[in-house]
Amino acid sequence: MNLQKMVTTYIPQGIFIVTSRDGNKINGMTAAWVSQVSFKPTLLSVSIAPQRYTYELITNSKYFCINVLSKEHIDLAKHFGFKTGRQINKFETVAYKFAANGCPVLEDAIAYFECKLVGECEAGDHIIVIGEVVDHKILKEGKEPFIFKWEDFFGG
Repeated sequence: MNLQKMVTTYIPQGIFIVTSRDGNKINGMTAAWVSQVSFKPTLLSVSIAPQRYTYELITNSKYFCINVLSKEHIDLAKHFGFKTGRQINKFETVAYKFAANGCPVLEDAIAYFECKLVGECEAGDHIIVIGEVVDHKILKEGKEPFIFKWEDFFGG
């Protein structure tokens, strides 16, 4: 078993769509490296490759939203994970609304957490963005969050 597959198998992570909005530009990306990092204030972190379009929108707008998916949303996760928002509008066929500070919220999400950017930290080939939760809501009660499995995205 390769190291990446081993890590994702034995250190489970959820699957999320991280969105942001900068003026009239919106984008979202699939992310598995999301974590709570503080109780007071409630801070969440997301690890993002700095070349990602969503990272650019986050650094410009200072806001991002973590959309929690259920396990039925593998196609949605692939849609936001395998295409770049610089070349296509990922939201063209996806229903969404806006959170309090303008970040897109997927109507299929089971919950969301909109965050105000409060810090960044370099971590290898990624940047960890840290945000304070400023808006949040459960959209679909009783649904289980989607847990990442290597084979769902990259085969056996």
